[in-house]
Amino acid sequence: MSQQQNIYSLSICGRAILDMHSLNNEGGEGNQIATRMVNVVYRDRASGEYRLTTVNAISGDMFKHIQAEHLYLLAKGKLPLCKGCHKFSASRILDDQDFMAKLPPQDSAVIDALLKHCALDDLEGNLIAKGARSVPRKSVAEFGWVVGLPDYTTTESYFHVRYAAERGERAEEAQQQAIFHRPASSGVYAIVANFEMVRIGFNDISQQYPIADNERERRYLAFLESILYTFVEPNGAMRGTQSPHLVGFEGVVTVTNQVMPAPALSPLDENYRQEVDKVAEALNDLKPGAVTVHRFDSMGDFAKVMKGLIKSTRPFKLAW
Repeated sequence: MSQQQNIYSLSICGRAILDMHSLNNEGGEGNQIATRMVNVVYRDRASGEYRLTTVNAISGDMFKHIQAEHLYLLAKGKLPLCKGCHKFSASRILDDQDFMAKLPPQDSAVIDALLKHCALDDLEGNLIAKGARSVPRKSVAEFGWVVGLPDYTTTESYFHVRYAAERGERAEEAQQQAIFHRPASSGVYAIVANFEMVRIGFNDISQQYPIADNERERRYLAFLESILYTFVEPNGAMRGTQSPHLVGFEGVVTVTNQVMPAPALSPLDENYRQEVDKVAEALNDLKPGAVTVHRFDSMGDFAKVMKGLIKSTRPFKLAW
């Protein structure tokens, strides 16, 4: 363990080709399901000018939910979980009546108790709200919107009809065979995510670690594994019949081993990988060896990078 590298921060930025998916829908109007669309500003490659356009997107909430679900499955039976997280409640520790009934009077003591009581609330964050009191636990994971690249993303709507097992009167048959329109999107998507490994088990109020180092390392390893699985199996809406085709994944994983944020830039800029290299070079001039850049050109390469980090690193610990 002594030869393992300490990781202060980890960032992922990359482009994924996702075809025929419906991971994030906005709602329905009549029998028409609408997909999520957002506005982005980008630099036009031909003219070099800034342009505003509307593209298909998957919210960061969706990707964080995917990562949290993988973490929950990895943690169950192996890491401490509150009663809410034992059943993967969206309210997490707020759904643990015993914990909520015994909240300490000091906010820092509430966070200490949360960190000791539940790994999922530690890593994914929560807002302990009771009456007029609210105590935030900031998430270790940060996911940005996964947005389609202009000119490389499209959404179409497809006609479906529900199969009627029984034949009968025309009105009854029509009622059983409801028709609806469902969207499917295909394109190149820009992904940005950051993970503050130094904050695993860290109380932001008292600036102390109330849990033991070996417990931090256990949570760290499960956390890294859940990040890898998030991209191996991007769960979401309508996977039963529209499981996404993950055609390609390329990008950069950056890690820092000193007090320094891991650099990440939006893949909406086609030169994002070269710019990350330049930022890392500049940061390494300030603190030699602080930043490591891992490029990957496929899902297989990304999995190898993450496997290497799981086997050779541990979370950085602040000390005063």
